[in-house]
Amino acid sequence: MYLKGAGGHHARDRSIRRHVAAPAVLVDQERAAWCAVSGAPGMSMSWREYARCDALELAALVRDGAVATTEVVAAATQRLDAVNPRLNAVVRRIPGTAATARGPMAGVPFLVKDIVQDVAGVPTTRGSRAFSGDVPVRDSGFVRRARDSGLVLLGKTNLSELGLKAVTESALFGPCRNPWDPRRTPGGSSGGAAAAVAAGIVPVAGANDGGGSIRIPAGYCGVFGLRPSRGRVSAGPAIHELWHGAGSDHVISRSVRDSAAMLDVLHGNEPGDPFRIAPPARPYLQECGIPPGRLRIAHSCRSPIGQPVHPEAIRAVEGTASLLEDLGHTVEMAEPEVDGLGLAHCYLHLYFGQVAAAVRGRPASALEPDTRVLAMLGRAIDSGTYVASHDRWNEFSRALGAFFRHYDLYLTPVAAEPPALIGELDTPLLQRLAIRPLLWLDAGRLLLRSGIVERLALRSLQRTPFTQLANLTGVPAMSVPLHWTPEGLPMGSQFMAPVGCEDRLLRLAAQLEQARPWRHRLPVTPPGSGWGQPRDRLVQDTVAPTAGEGYGQCGCRCVDTLLPRR
Repeated sequence: MYLKGAGGHHARDRSIRRHVAAPAVLVDQERAAWCAVSGAPGMSMSWREYARCDALELAALVRDGAVATTEVVAAATQRLDAVNPRLNAVVRRIPGTAATARGPMAGVPFLVKDIVQDVAGVPTTRGSRAFSGDVPVRDSGFVRRARDSGLVLLGKTNLSELGLKAVTESALFGPCRNPWDPRRTPGGSSGGAAAAVAAGIVPVAGANDGGGSIRIPAGYCGVFGLRPSRGRVSAGPAIHELWHGAGSDHVISRSVRDSAAMLDVLHGNEPGDPFRIAPPARPYLQECGIPPGRLRIAHSCRSPIGQPVHPEAIRAVEGTASLLEDLGHTVEMAEPEVDGLGLAHCYLHLYFGQVAAAVRGRPASALEPDTRVLAMLGRAIDSGTYVASHDRWNEFSRALGAFFRHYDLYLTPVAAEPPALIGELDTPLLQRLAIRPLLWLDAGRLLLRSGIVERLALRSLQRTPFTQLANLTGVPAMSVPLHWTPEGLPMGSQFMAPVGCEDRLLRLAAQLEQARPWRHRLPVTPPGSGWGQPRDRLVQDTVAPTAGEGYGQCGCRCVDTLLPRR
């Protein structure tokens, strides 16, 4: 039970905060006080109290004995039951997963993405009917490290088929919806992870990024997303190179320090990994308490493929640049000398080839039509063209490396446009009908000669042209939630750093989080509105504003849940 008024939620909130660093002698006294406030023996944690804590705070409460793991998991499950029928963020629950008794994240609920992050004995569907029967016999290195840290696996999150799209609308699981506006996409392909974190189901969730799939949904859902450097987090043992090193595994989180702590948990190699990178100088969590110093930061809002950029994406970056200057950093308009359209072509060649290899031997009838087209194009690319395209990655890496000799970081929008409506980016019916005979004839070479690669580069990457540079060059990049549109939609700002400089990103992110906090922002429907209203939003009594709280000062329709502002 959660009480308002004298000694109500404010008293319990102070108790929670003290427990984060409370001496052991105070634990029993404070637990008794907390139980007295809640009116229940063996205190039951409400979702609202759960939502005030990031993963590290929840772990501290469990470690100090202030709350039991079962109570934390029950609060997460309560939230999952309440919002998931509408959001469709979690597509499979994992029953009976016990937490490790010890570990930095012991007792914290966690979700993994239904691709790459294998859980032994649980199907890894990759969001596709063609893979729905695949059941791994062992945990991935990612999942093993997560379990060893004490995280409690609750389930798996929604994604696009094979993680191929920047929306999360697979035929297998159906669309995942953005908590800030359920008519819209949360982005993709880690859309389920971002939606689950933004909606308060878990404070942190597994994700991966082969072309922006951590940063795009983090940017669209108002949460934090870090894509680590190539080789920082292993994709093994089932995967050797994740898209030739273009892909990286990590998490999406509400707080910067949770992302840092999870990178401490997850980084490192598995036997036989092809990429190795110098270990960090100190734990990443410590970086969050170190000032970043005065940085020289370049920024650009120009689309690398020459397409329009939405005014709100520009405002997001300009606002971030202004904040950086206020914090003492030097900010200049500049961009690396990279052939943006050439990079897009190389990315699409990778995309086509990887899809063709992934679906080999799978029944075509079980694949979505768009996936079948991509595979057909991949089969049509000759090996010489594919290798030559891959060799160009070096050109982009050298250009970006030269750029980072003059600048510490590079700032761009995460996406060129706000999140699309559900179904808005579906292939039109006439195009689907026209492509059927080409699929039957396997006429990929004919399509390639028609110039479809150029058209696809402009069409498919128009909304998200800024993220692929980090993937092909292997640099770390992050999405930071610092801007909300007048309609209340988040638009993230992206920072890239040189290879191996996650520490630099985390220091700056922690400084930005302290200067312009976002953890208190949770999506909520204004009083009196409902699902049928034009501004259809997530409605739950558990997050409705209470007396003395009201809506935040950010100008968006979010509720201030009195989260600690770090």
